[in-house]
Amino acid sequence: MKNTVVLFTLLFISITASCQTRSSKEVPQVVSDAFEFKYPGEKDPDFELDDHGYWEAHFKKDGEKYRADFHADGTWRETENSIKDKEIPKAIQEAIEKEFPDRTIQEAEHVMSATKGEFYDIEFKQKGKNMDVEYREDGTKV
Repeated sequence: MKNTVVLFTLLFISITASCQTRSSKEVPQVVSDAFEFKYPGEKDPDFELDDHGYWEAHFKKDGEKYRADFHADGTWRETENSIKDKEIPKAIQEAIEKEFPDRTIQEAEHVMSATKGEFYDIEFKQKGKNMDVEYREDGTKV
């Protein structure tokens, strides 16, 4: 019984430690500098190291929640923010109605990417797993 309690305690500590947001002191200076250069005036981001090794900066801009991803060398990767279904551009709404009329939108995000440019990431709810489709503002797929 004592071993079970010790094992459970150690497991709990390791799980909670791995889920915590990294403090800004642990964030590489080059990443902090890159964030400040990209988003001047945004002084209080919450940084987190994701499962892919990207530094995620969570912050608010004009009352909206954003997430900006940076490589460990400070290179900006992408920035995204969630949008409401009614904010999805009309051409994308029409493309969705035509191609996925039976699917329900789970989440919609506006994304600015260093490699793909501007697009909208639409996540559909479906049996077993969710499906993401990326669209340009004109309704074409990325």
